[in-house]
Amino acid sequence: MKYINIANTDLQVSNMIMGNMRLTQLSLPEAENLIRTAMDEGINFFDHADIYGKGKCEEIFSEAIQMNSSIREKMILQSKCGIISPEGYFDFSKEHIIESVNGILKRLNTEYLDILLLHRPDPLMEPSEVAEAFEELHNSGKVKYFGVSNHNPAQIELLQKYIPHKLVVNQLQFSIAHTPMIDSGITLNMKVDQAINRDSSILEYCRLHDITMQAWSPYQQGFFEGSFLGDLERFPKLNEVVDNIAEKYGVTNTGIATAWITRHPANIQVVLGTTKAERMKEACKGAEITLTREEWYQIYKAAGNMVP
Repeated sequence: MKYINIANTDLQVSNMIMGNMRLTQLSLPEAENLIRTAMDEGINFFDHADIYGKGKCEEIFSEAIQMNSSIREKMILQSKCGIISPEGYFDFSKEHIIESVNGILKRLNTEYLDILLLHRPDPLMEPSEVAEAFEELHNSGKVKYFGVSNHNPAQIELLQKYIPHKLVVNQLQFSIAHTPMIDSGITLNMKVDQAINRDSSILEYCRLHDITMQAWSPYQQGFFEGSFLGDLERFPKLNEVVDNIAEKYGVTNTGIATAWITRHPANIQVVLGTTKAERMKEACKGAEITLTREEWYQIYKAAGNMVP
């Protein structure tokens, strides 16, 4: 397992993250097995959100692992708030942020979060109000560090203008089949669809400002449209290339899809949302591989992207 430092923190974290969005699909023994598998593989970073299972995922995590101070000190715990419901609205009010964190801490049976993320941008956000919430949570010892998820550079800048604490993380969707963060940079100044800048150069912005990026849905195509791995109808060439490289390195296609992300010099953490212990092991094994430049570009082109 590779470990990185999240800039402007004292956190040494695994570049693989166990995501807990689907824990409600598991029994307590199954959840415990998955968590312990992650820890055995060297994962020390666990990602949550109060919207996952409407809080039930956090409860299952705590109950399954029988959370106590001894286990807690081995973990980096991150959670997110701000989404009221999938069909509802966002709320970055001071009252809601503080209330959310108190609920998260209770469900996880811990006294503090290492990192709190604002889940998705709230157009009605008052940044000064967010700053007050963050200050209160930090001063009380309930949250050590703060970050965002799915935010663009201007949204981060607006928050950072008011918040005295450095925003240290931005969690974004990124996979071989979802690459807007790099597409426009590769085809800059070309009159092709790939050259459209869809995210305001967020990848370069985060690197310039020492914000650690975390890739969610690392094996998905589009917005929860299923995995591209094994999808021979939509991605025949990509699967052929990935399978060939996987055979070379003696890993699975999941391992190569992981290695493709971790090969990027931005030190992107990969959020593993799987509920299968074996697939988690496959992903972790892939993260130990350093693809060659030729292999990395070969995979990128096989996904249907242009390299001029």
